[in-house]
Amino acid sequence: MRFNVPEMSCGHCKSAIETAVRGADPAATLNFDMPKRAIEIESSLDGSQLQSVIKGAGYDSAVT
Repeated sequence: MRFNVPEMSCGHCKSAIETAVRGADPAATLNFDMPKRAIEIESSLDGSQLQSVIKGAGYDSAVT
């Protein structure tokens, strides 16, 4: 599942999101595209759950 995260702009953002997602699903895989501010996430969680986790890390996101 791919997410657009408009406010993700640095390594700290990446780390915060990765920590939050892995906290909710330790088996998740994340692939960050920082220039496009996008994340590809493979997880057992569904899109709305992942959006909630990303929001909990402090970032709005949209499924793309």
